[in-house]
Amino acid sequence: MTASENRKDNERIKAVVWAVLLVWLVLTFILGAGGTFVRKPGALPLPILAGVLAPILVFLAAFRFIGSFRRFVMSLDLQVAAGVQAWRFAGLGFIALYAYGVLPGLFAWPAGLGDIAIGVTAPWVALTLRDKPDFAAGRLFRIWNLLGILDLLVAVSLGALSSVLDIAVSQKIASFPMARMPLVLIPVFLVPLFLMLHVASLFQARCLAASGEAYWWACPPALGGPAETPA
Repeated sequence: MTASENRKDNERIKAVVWAVLLVWLVLTFILGAGGTFVRKPGALPLPILAGVLAPILVFLAAFRFIGSFRRFVMSLDLQVAAGVQAWRFAGLGFIALYAYGVLPGLFAWPAGLGDIAIGVTAPWVALTLRDKPDFAAGRLFRIWNLLGILDLLVAVSLGALSSVLDIAVSQKIASFPMARMPLVLIPVFLVPLFLMLHVASLFQARCLAASGEAYWWACPPALGGPAETPA
C-alpha cells in the first residue's frame, strides 16, 4: 500500500470510528434514559457490566482482524491519548456525591481517588511525550497506563460489589445510582473509551520496545509493518 493509499484508508477508518462513537453515545443515552441498566437492589448489574465489556471486546476483535483499524490504532497520537485521560480528574465528583449521600463510600472513594491520580498526572505524561518522545518506549509510560487500567477495573468491580451488597447511602437513594442517567454514561461510555485509549497506548509502547525506535510516531502502523514518515 502506497503512502497516499494509506492516508486515504486512514481517513476512511477515522470517519467510521467517529460515526461508531457517535452511535454508541446516542444508544447509551437512549438505553440509559429508558432505565435499561437499572436493576433491583442486591442484583448483579449485568447490563452495566455488558455495557463495559462489549465495546472492549469489539475493539480487541477489530484490532485483531481488521488491518485498517489496526493501522489506525497504531497511528493514534499518544499525546492526545494521554491528554484525554486528564478528564478523569472529574473523579472528584464521586467523592462529592458521596458527601451528599448519593454514592456509597465503598465505590466513591477508591474510584474517585484513582481517577484523580490518573487525571492529575495525565498532562505531565502528555508533556513528557512532547519533550521526550522516547518516554513512550519506557517502563514508566507502560506502568502509568497499566495503573490507569487497574483504576478503571477496580471502579467497575467495586461498583458491582456495592450493587450486589445493596449498600444503601440513604433511605431514598438506591445503592448504585450509576445505573441511572446521567451517571450511567460514565461506566457504559467513558470507562470503555478510557480503557481503549490505555490499551492502544500499550500496543504502541510494546511496538516501540520491540523495534527500538526512539520516537513514538515512528512506530509501525501495523505490527511489524513499515513506518510512514510524518509530514
